[in-house]
Amino acid sequence: MVTRIAIDAMGGDHAPHEIVAGAVWAAQEYGVALELVGKQDRIEQELDKISHEGFYSDCGRRGKQQKIKIDTSKLDIKITHASEVIEMGEAPGQAIRKKKKSSIVLAVDAVAKGSSDALVAAGSTGAAMASSLFGLGRIPGIDRPAIAVTLPTIKKPIVVIDAGANSNCTPEMLYQFAIMGTTFSRNVLGIENPRVGVLNIGEEAGKGNELAQAAYKLLEESQGKVNFVGNIEGKEIFLSVCDVVVCDGFVGNVTLKVTEGTAQMMFRILKEAFKSELMGKIVGLLAKPFFNKVYTRINYEEFGGALLLGVKGITIISHGRSKAYAIKNAVKVAKNAVETGVIEKIAQYSEG
Repeated sequence: MVTRIAIDAMGGDHAPHEIVAGAVWAAQEYGVALELVGKQDRIEQELDKISHEGFYSDCGRRGKQQKIKIDTSKLDIKITHASEVIEMGEAPGQAIRKKKKSSIVLAVDAVAKGSSDALVAAGSTGAAMASSLFGLGRIPGIDRPAIAVTLPTIKKPIVVIDAGANSNCTPEMLYQFAIMGTTFSRNVLGIENPRVGVLNIGEEAGKGNELAQAAYKLLEESQGKVNFVGNIEGKEIFLSVCDVVVCDGFVGNVTLKVTEGTAQMMFRILKEAFKSELMGKIVGLLAKPFFNKVYTRINYEEFGGALLLGVKGITIISHGRSKAYAIKNAVKVAKNAVETGVIEKIAQYSEG
């Protein structure tokens, strides 16, 4: 049976062009069917344009554009018209109640009703979370859904959870995040016995605030269910000392934004240094292929999107700046989540 992915075609900074382009690219490459949700006339225009003119993408390689042309008439595409769009600045809770015909609400509804198997959204994170929570419901045993983000490390990918869904958490919620992160790491990333660490300001059990200390104790008492390795400091996130990093959404989101900004700054500093003098330009030219390899490893577009764990359905939240390549990879994440049954396994694990 072919997996069908619902796409919020109107969400994101570059919607609908880049969103539709990435979706059909994924449909061609991964063999998935699509349910494009949004303003029908604009979606049809984009599909026609892609078939006749193609589109350009850097394919995850910095500064290197490639033209891609896809015959969209040969793909399994369903269009669901949505007359409304929830904008980035709107209050999520109020917006989903007022705009019941918005693209994100109808995309979630497609998953809830079973016409699609998973959802990819690059618009308002709050709207995607709220719509998924109300439209799909929570998994029994999970108090709040959490965003699981995959990041590269020296050896293998690591999961950071929560990455922005919950600013205020209880120790029990962090314990549930550990369970969900473990299940995701094992079933989607293929890590047999994921090591779980609590993000803290020190390694000792007594370090950090009351939340971190209580979560440490709770996880330490649950060694049979979670492979807890203790606290980890921020400097250790990318050193492969654990496979799942647990934290509240405030800390997790700040960590992600700092990581993204640091990577951008380092590439900019190196670029400016190589341009400063003739020898630097020569060295930079010779080193360019190696820097492109490094960029590919740390580029958020490679991972596509983050899985919202804890709801009874698959929602992939993509970066608001996502272009076609990132959306293509987000669809791949959604397809893998469907095929590995990660949601069902979280439900079994949380109840066991």
